[in-house]
Amino acid sequence: MTIECATASSSERKATSRAGSNIAFIKYWGVADAGEDLNIPLNNSISMTLADAHTTTTVAWDHSARLPTDTVVIDGVQLKRAPAQRIVAHLDRLRALAGVPYKARVVSNNNFPMASGIASSASGFAALTVAGAAALGLQLDATRLSALARQGSGSASRSLFGGFVEWERGWGEGESEEERRENESSVLLDTRSVARQIHDEEHWALRDIIAIVSAAAKRVSSSGGHRLAATSPFNAARTHSVGDWLKTVRRAIAARDISLLGPVLEADALAMHAVMMTSSPSLLYWQPGTLEVLHAVCAWREAGVPVYFTIDAGPNVHLICEAETAAEVEDRLHSLPAVRRVLTSGPGPGPQLLAGHLF
Repeated sequence: MTIECATASSSERKATSRAGSNIAFIKYWGVADAGEDLNIPLNNSISMTLADAHTTTTVAWDHSARLPTDTVVIDGVQLKRAPAQRIVAHLDRLRALAGVPYKARVVSNNNFPMASGIASSASGFAALTVAGAAALGLQLDATRLSALARQGSGSASRSLFGGFVEWERGWGEGESEEERRENESSVLLDTRSVARQIHDEEHWALRDIIAIVSAAAKRVSSSGGHRLAATSPFNAARTHSVGDWLKTVRRAIAARDISLLGPVLEADALAMHAVMMTSSPSLLYWQPGTLEVLHAVCAWREAGVPVYFTIDAGPNVHLICEAETAAEVEDRLHSLPAVRRVLTSGPGPGPQLLAGHLF
């Protein structure tokens, strides 16, 4: 994918992108560059891009200089001051690449609850990156877009590709701090830590069935949590184990083997949350409904239903199964008192530029 400018007028340059969220099978938790905002992960991660959980974002750059500041509206709410700063910082990256001073108007809509453990930052920053770059006429391929999106949200690097995706740590392995800085010839588009597609969305008809037990925004964002990972005594043990888990997940996806994939999904999710719970301060994202769903999944599997769980940084539970099992899992979830809503998605494509805009 190489993006091109979608529309232009006498006073603004505008483009709209839709990008899917993703569910990580092997998680990204913790950064190797705390304080530098480069989002270099401690380990590789593997995810599935979702077809039916996505963010649509329109970016319009005002080259007439009539707009005094950037404006950001998400799900109908205009963000001000601190809540908008992370997005404004990403707009700054795009401005730096294009060499322009233009302010931007950003409007973004999610079709799922934001900031509740369904990777809204992944789809959000992927869509923002693609739309913002396209509206500026920047000619960037998916790999360079992945490098750029990573700096807004680490998991957004994976949402630049469809299907099954691996984000490679890449950057800085075996380098000293001085050597790493000497190699930073172009930080914004450095492609040493980027994602790549390992199988397309047609490869395996998996389903991610999301049991929403709380739609509330979490108290501590994922970006804040990443910087706490190093304070957990379990962080090194989890990172040490990830290498073998990655090999198993790659093999399971290639063979379309849910029984090989499932136990590793659960082990890594539980290990990540153990790190969160033992960080300083502790991060306890789970709600009573989270445990209700986890116990139910284990009971269903003992009864012969091939379904497995994973959990991102939030209280909601992702149930992974094959397409032929999805209807039964959905029915069972609807019977649980704690489950407020069920969202189901298969694997989806990478970001798309849309002809229509949000404004």
